[in-house]
Amino acid sequence: MALLEALEQSLPALLFTTFVFSLLVGSFLNVVIYRYPKSMEHEWTHDSISHLSETHLELKSTLEKYKQEVKPPSIIWARSHCQKCNHQIKAWENIPIISFLLLRGKCSNCKTKISNRYWLIELLTAILSTYVVYHFGWSLQSVAALVLTWYLIAISMIDFDTMVIPDSFSLSLLWFGLFISLWVVFIDPQTSIKGALLGYLFLWSIFWLFKIVTGKEGMGYGDFKLLAAGGAWFGMKSVGVIVIMSSIAGAVIGSIYLALSKNSRNKPIPFGPYLAVGIWVAMIWGENIINWYLNFSGLN
Repeated sequence: MALLEALEQSLPALLFTTFVFSLLVGSFLNVVIYRYPKSMEHEWTHDSISHLSETHLELKSTLEKYKQEVKPPSIIWARSHCQKCNHQIKAWENIPIISFLLLRGKCSNCKTKISNRYWLIELLTAILSTYVVYHFGWSLQSVAALVLTWYLIAISMIDFDTMVIPDSFSLSLLWFGLFISLWVVFIDPQTSIKGALLGYLFLWSIFWLFKIVTGKEGMGYGDFKLLAAGGAWFGMKSVGVIVIMSSIAGAVIGSIYLALSKNSRNKPIPFGPYLAVGIWVAMIWGENIINWYLNFSGLN
């Protein structure tokens, strides 16, 4: 309790503690980002073989063999290891950012280069989290905003890697937004429900309009659910802010990516990371953006 009181009374101490703790959270997010898609792939493979074995009896032995030989990856309990040589990472090798510097960005066993993205995600998590606490101060809003920030980072990277936004992430985020509205952390329940409905229906309508006109699917259902979650957290007005900010982020970052990428321009680009940017911007500056627009347009 004394520590909590000290953090509440000292903003520098609170921000420093948040930064250090969020580095650890970022390290955990790296694990989730890497292992959760593998867990989904394992589940899909198991379900596919199980379904096919109902009509193709010869696959039952394959299913039993798969159950015995291929174990679902544990997101929390499994020890981290080098993806090249399977060297189990020791505690001192797993300190956020510091271990990367001590190891000079290489595995201590096989000297394979460690991707820069690991420490970048740790640093990004710490910076965004610290700004959230600076913005909201010592409050319930800070706690909720931190959870949202961590969710958005995980969702963004998983979608970037796999082109999939897991329902377990988007729907839990949606329900969490509706749940905290009972205490009016950001908005009241009625505004939260309306925001969720508008968020989902907005992208759902664009999806079908685009499909009718072009015959192609322009985005996935995970994007609908993620925008619905943003609406559940911050209401109907925020949906417009999220869409505009995510479109700007998508146009800028997407153009840079296409210019630097050697891949075909027809390769689909995940929209989830840009929606995440829009939701985070709406959380921090949404009201200011809305007020500026109303004043600029003379509607206020």
